[in-house]
Amino acid sequence: MLKKILISFNLLYLGLFLTSHLLFEISLSWIFPLILINLIGIIWASSDLRLNFFLPAITQGKKGKIIALTFDDGPTEYTEELLDLLLKYNAKATFFCIGQQIEKHPEIAQRIHSEGHTIGNHTQNHPKNLGFLSVEKVKKEIETCHQTIQKYMGFSPKYYRPPFGVTNPNIAKALKNTHYTVIGWNNRSLDTMIRNKTQLFNRIYRKLPNRNLVLLHDTQSNSVEVVEQLLKRLTDENYIFVNIDDFLKTKHA
Repeated sequence: MLKKILISFNLLYLGLFLTSHLLFEISLSWIFPLILINLIGIIWASSDLRLNFFLPAITQGKKGKIIALTFDDGPTEYTEELLDLLLKYNAKATFFCIGQQIEKHPEIAQRIHSEGHTIGNHTQNHPKNLGFLSVEKVKKEIETCHQTIQKYMGFSPKYYRPPFGVTNPNIAKALKNTHYTVIGWNNRSLDTMIRNKTQLFNRIYRKLPNRNLVLLHDTQSNSVEVVEQLLKRLTDENYIFVNIDDFLKTKHA
């Protein structure tokens, strides 16, 4: 949608600008607002995976009482607490793992896989400057994480989520010849910023059932506590918690 808006705006603005420049000889400085608006649009598109501006990403599933809980940045010591909760409530989830975290906690990663949860690629090192890396460096991050998952779990992951949800032409090129399906979200918890557990729970809960692809992190205790609240409340309300494989199947059901 943003891409169509920018293209339409550019065509309209350039048409008006050229006409005005030819008829009224307006200053060329009027082109700068167009440049600024495009720059803002590109920055927005780079930071919001849901816009599908640079590459296609899954951000929706079938509406209803089906939820895909997804956890980024693990495995960590908190992951086992989450796995215990998921097992207790017979719930499945998806973990987008960092390669170096798998190397630190291989037994936890193996438990994730053995208990029927999906593991996705979240790069090897989760670089904070991902949006500024070359195509080759992005590819190395993705390929090294892929190899790490193969080494410790014995399978090839199918799903990728970029750190911070950042996309740009280099990331799109790095993914172009891979088999990966890019997974986004439509319910962002902001659990790495919101410390108040009631506020965090309400932020997720009030968006359901329509926004049912939930982004969380298995990196802190407040996320674990809120997941426990969600599992208890939503199980009582007859929600089903599925991994991303089953979530995508429901999309076409």
